[in-house]
Amino acid sequence: MISTALQDLFGGKAAEAVLLSLFHHGEAYGRAVARDFGVSLDGVQKQLDRFERSGAIVCKRQGRTLVYSWNPKSRVASRLRDLTGVIYDGLSLEAKQVLFTERRQPRAKDKPVIR
Repeated sequence: MISTALQDLFGGKAAEAVLLSLFHHGEAYGRAVARDFGVSLDGVQKQLDRFERSGAIVCKRQGRTLVYSWNPKSRVASRLRDLTGVIYDGLSLEAKQVLFTERRQPRAKDKPVIR
């Protein structure tokens, strides 16, 4: 896994994984974050709970899955998203391709596949 300043600031790989995943995808769920970043699911879920308790993210249920996203009403969330954006923008294109290989959104209907 690629280490960034987020890991140093928030004390762990799980926090870094959650923040980068939320910034990149806009929303995330625990198992996908753990799989993408190669960190433990338990650590990711604990970190998601911490960020939710702080009011930075909110949770909604989709079927049996808890999906987390930035809290639009929180000033802390907007500042945290800005900080994460600075770190995210500093990542190289290769690092982003390694971290975010799997698509979460369906392709547009008539969009060609470029390999």
